[in-house]
Order: sequence, then C-alpha cells, then structure tokens
Amino acid sequence: MPAPELTREFFGRADGTDVHRYTLGRPGGLTVRVLDYGGVIQSLDAPDRAGRPGNVVLGFPDLGGYVANNRPGVDRVFLGAVIGRFANRIAGGTFTLDGVQYRVPLNNGKNSLHGGPAGFDTRVWSAEELRDADGVALRLTLVSPDGDQGYPGRLDTEVTYRVDTRDRLRITYRATTDAPTVVNLTNHTYWNLAGEGTGDVHEQWLELAASRYCPTGDDLIPAGAPVPVEGTPFDFRRAVPIGARLGEPDPQLVIGHGYDHNWVLDDGAPFAARAWDPASGRLLTMQTTEPGLQFYSGNYLTADLTGTSGRPYHRGAGFALEAQHFPDSPNRPDFPGTVLRPGEVYHQETVFALATAEEPPAA
Repeated sequence: MPAPELTREFFGRADGTDVHRYTLGRPGGLTVRVLDYGGVIQSLDAPDRAGRPGNVVLGFPDLGGYVANNRPGVDRVFLGAVIGRFANRIAGGTFTLDGVQYRVPLNNGKNSLHGGPAGFDTRVWSAEELRDADGVALRLTLVSPDGDQGYPGRLDTEVTYRVDTRDRLRITYRATTDAPTVVNLTNHTYWNLAGEGTGDVHEQWLELAASRYCPTGDDLIPAGAPVPVEGTPFDFRRAVPIGARLGEPDPQLVIGHGYDHNWVLDDGAPFAARAWDPASGRLLTMQTTEPGLQFYSGNYLTADLTGTSGRPYHRGAGFALEAQHFPDSPNRPDFPGTVLRPGEVYHQETVFALATAEEPPAA
C-alpha cells in the first residue's frame, strides 16, 4: 500500500492574497483536498464497493464560489469550512463573561451564527506541510485579534488535517488566548456518500450514539434541557434512512425544515456517528472528543449552488455532522462550558474513516 502524499497548487487570490489547494492522500485510497482559504475541505475521494473512487463531499469548483458565498448579505452555506470563533448560534448576539457583557454581530435573524459575518471561514490561513512515517498533514494557523467579531482576547488557533496510512482523516483543533473568551470550533463539511452532485441523501442511513437531543424554539436556540430521543423522529440509536421520518408532523422538524439540532453524545460510545449509502456501499464512521453533534440534513441548500461536478445542489444534497459544544453555551451554565482562559489550551479531535459495507450499520 503506497504511503499518503502531500502536494500544493495555486488556487486563486482572495483580497490580494494567494490561496492554495493542498492534496493529501494516496492513489486508490482516501484523498482530501484542503484550501488555506477558510480551511475548506473542497473534496474528499473515497472508493466505493467496486473500488471506484468518488468525491463524497460538497464543494465549489473554484475559489470564486467560496468568496461569493461569503459576501455580506449572502446566506452562507459554509461548505467544508472551519467554523469559529464560535460554531452554531448565540442567542441575541450577546453573552456575559466574568460580569462583562459582550455583543457579537447578528447574521442569523436575532442570533449570531458560526462566528459572525466574517468568521474563520472567510479568512486565509497560514499553512505548514507535515510528513512522517505514518501519514501527511496540513497545519493551518490563524491569529484572531482581540475584539474580532466582538469576541474578547486574542485567539491563536491551529487546525491540522491529517491523512494516515489507514485512510483516516483526523482533524485536530488547538487554541490559546491572552484574555478570557469563549471558543467552539468545528468543521462544516457536507457529506453525500453516493457521490457529490448525485441527488439527495434521504436514502442514506444514519446512526448516532446519542440518547438525548436539544429541542429548539423557532429561532433554533435550545429551549430547556436536552430530552430523550426515544419515541421521536430524532432517535438514530439504530441506523435508519435520513429521509425516513422527515415528513412526520413533529413540531421540531417543522421548525428546522428538517434536522438542524444538537445531539448529546453518549459517554463511552465507540463512535459518534455512522452513515451508510446502499448504492455505493460506502460506510462513514466518525469519532470525536466533543460532547455534542449538530446533525444538519441540508434543508436550505438551493439549486443556485453549483458544485465541483458542475451539477446544482438541491435541498438535501448533503448532510453535515458538526462535532462541537452545544448551541448558545455561553448563555447556558447548564451546558458544557466553552470558556477559555489564559494558560489553558482548547483541544479537540474528530476522526473520519471511510470503508465499504454490504448492509447498514447495526447497533
């Protein structure tokens, strides 16, 4: 089995800065293409049950697609990007830390979403190529100054993408600060295990190691404490097709126009999520150190988005599995904390492995 390789190529310019695309992987195995713009995973090739490679994540074919999607006033879809400083929503764009109230920009109705209108997905990161006997990696670094998007403290952030000889993609996040702040980082890749641009993901099966989830109000902010998934369309403890219950008249499905909720991951589970496509046989397994998983069923994808295949993305063209802390955590002392203080290190890891299987995963 050949060892993974790492190459770099020019991909365009954003605000006068060169942007590069890095390819990590090996022929016939897992191959990931990452941009230093937004830390974007642009494509990820993995073989199907017949050994044929195919791209299984959504992305734009050129830099212009990402830049246009990040313009002010555009309802961003965050294809494949690093999300920060704070993934998910902060109610009212306000939070209080050590007795001081902070305001962050509103870009999702009355809420702040995914770090604000100029979050980490809009930045060009510094890149360093790494190689060792077991794989290759791309380390991206970004300095977010004090007051960036309203957040206190300078935040020094590292995100490392690593592909190893066992065809696993490991994403490692690390951050430090010089003043108390809040941090919640994730990656917003959309998956379609049948292949990017092939249609919706409603026939693909999903299993989540989560016995509880967070119901929301109309603004998609968690309302009350997490509740059991048992007896609801949010029970994915055994694998079921993503679309099997999308049409049920559950108030939470109506609010989100589908799934766009945080699941509370069970302690000690061997994985966070598994997904399987019956057409290709591809099986995705996800592990994470994070306490929550935002599963989003691509409810607001629209046909005006043209993907790397040249085909449009319609509703449900991909699903996102965002490992993170819970939405609105800075305003919820009952949720796992997201405060980072000087001298502390924010650290999390999420690992994706792709294989093939003839049947959906069994609990």
